[in-house]
Amino acid sequence: MRKNIFFGLIFILTFSMQAQNEELPYYQIPEYPEDFSPGNVVARMIDGLGFRYYWATEGLTPKDLEYKPSKDGRTIIETMRHICGMSEMIKNAPTATPNTGIDGLSDYSYEQLRKRTLENLKEASGLMNSKKAKDFDGFKVIFQRGEKQTAYPYWNIINGMLSDCIYHAGQITMMRRASGNPINPKVSVFNGRLRE
Repeated sequence: MRKNIFFGLIFILTFSMQAQNEELPYYQIPEYPEDFSPGNVVARMIDGLGFRYYWATEGLTPKDLEYKPSKDGRTIIETMRHICGMSEMIKNAPTATPNTGIDGLSDYSYEQLRKRTLENLKEASGLMNSKKAKDFDGFKVIFQRGEKQTAYPYWNIINGMLSDCIYHAGQITMMRRASGNPINPKVSVFNGRLRE
């Protein structure tokens, strides 16, 4: 009887955790757009990042979060904070919203960082959908320090924050493997789904 209760609780817990994860964006990559407009291509790059980040950070343990490859390296949780900050900039660029920095990221829990990052990426992708080349003229990366603003074209998001986030998602994947908790082997980044 106790054995049945134990397995029942495990099933409920597992189902609950899976349902919770599926509520976050990028459990799987969205269907691809109908055309290759510049905005759709960038949105797809953001979606690819979202999918990779989702699975790179899914199911991390406290041991994983504190893992770092060397004395001077970042831990996984520090890398997640870094990605979260950049996801904010990726989200802000299509609306030319100034980046003033995010206070309190070090106070965010693993779950809060993960959720905020994934939601930022989903919003950024939505802002890019169907945009034409001329729309990119208004997209700006703006850094604001006090009253001073420095603006850069959207090109800097592509070679800067977007590429950097993809790079760091790969680092998390590598570090969690080194920590003893590799990503789900069914993840197919080519198809943007879990293999059956």
